[in-house]
Amino acid sequence: MASEIKTAETNPAAPAPSAAAGKNAAEIEAEYNGVLTVDLDAIVTNWRLLQKTATPAQCSAVVKADGYGLGAVPIAKALAAAGCKTFFVATLHEARALRAAVAEPEIYVLDGFFAGCGEIYASLNARPVIGGLTELAEWDAFCSASGWRGGAALHIDTGMNRLGLTPDEADSLLPRVRQGDHGFTLVISHLVTAENRNSSINARQVATFRAIASQFSGIPAALANSSGIFLGGNFLFDMVRPGAALYGINPTPEAKNPMQQVVTLTARIAHVREVARGDTVGYGATWTARRQTRIAIITSGYADGYFRAAGGVDGVRSAEVVIAGERCPVAGRISMDLTAIDVTDLPPNAARRGQMATLLGEGITVDELARHFGTIAYEVLTSLGPRYARVYRGGGTQ
Repeated sequence: MASEIKTAETNPAAPAPSAAAGKNAAEIEAEYNGVLTVDLDAIVTNWRLLQKTATPAQCSAVVKADGYGLGAVPIAKALAAAGCKTFFVATLHEARALRAAVAEPEIYVLDGFFAGCGEIYASLNARPVIGGLTELAEWDAFCSASGWRGGAALHIDTGMNRLGLTPDEADSLLPRVRQGDHGFTLVISHLVTAENRNSSINARQVATFRAIASQFSGIPAALANSSGIFLGGNFLFDMVRPGAALYGINPTPEAKNPMQQVVTLTARIAHVREVARGDTVGYGATWTARRQTRIAIITSGYADGYFRAAGGVDGVRSAEVVIAGERCPVAGRISMDLTAIDVTDLPPNAARRGQMATLLGEGITVDELARHFGTIAYEVLTSLGPRYARVYRGGGTQ
């Protein structure tokens, strides 16, 4: 029966290329409220740095949530061309889109297996990450009935208390492992506080995982995420699973970011106006002009993932954008579609209608923006909205 199951298939439901594909810069800027440019060469460079740091472990790539909002398909194509052999996604839907783009690499699905999904896994030649004994029983039942031998990963919970088998449940599988032909191709766990080098939780987790992995003889093991790669060789095992660091997020918050910036985000200036001293700007009148002020209105707001929390409030430092090479602060509350910027300190006519302002890039990092948003850089990237045109540079796209 196994011979009747396809190992891969063309996916007609795969995402279309960027809506900006085939358009020149002027057409893109006219049609969209902003442009999100993804540097694929920077992603590849980041992956290579992580691979070098993790050697001799294999460096995979986590491209779930559509490549952290940046486009899983072009990112995976660039990384596969650079030598990446294993990818992690969250859902089968993500695996389907990815398999249409990359034929050879292994694809693991972190959300695991659900009854009735087996044929889809087999058709995509994808592997579930099993996180419970009931789930494992359902996977085994499918494999027994179909003859499928594509393999699965085991997720062991070492402290996250989210998905994963308990250590005792993992021990119950040791007789199966010792008998061979167990069907497991990887055993993983997930670090809780990897970004904090001095956390005692790291030491407890790595000790627990090492004890378990040593008993799963012959099965590759993976523990380290982006930050975990920088915790030292004890955390590396056979494979590492970076996500955030690939996209330029700092995996070592206590030190300088070793990763290249990947994303540039620009939005158009729709209007420039004068505001009299004492007048307010935006909803709630939270920002008051302390002098005769020149305001530029840009076409990006919280509907686009530029969080309302970063708005200008009297006495509080707001987020900034770059216009004409200079940083300029947000003035007043950020609206759904628009954000006001104080450009008074720029030379006259330096900020003009139709000009592009930089929200990310030119020294503004995703980690900086996350601090103004009151969140983490992961949420910033995954919140960048569909109204931005996505443009890809490098990675064989030029």
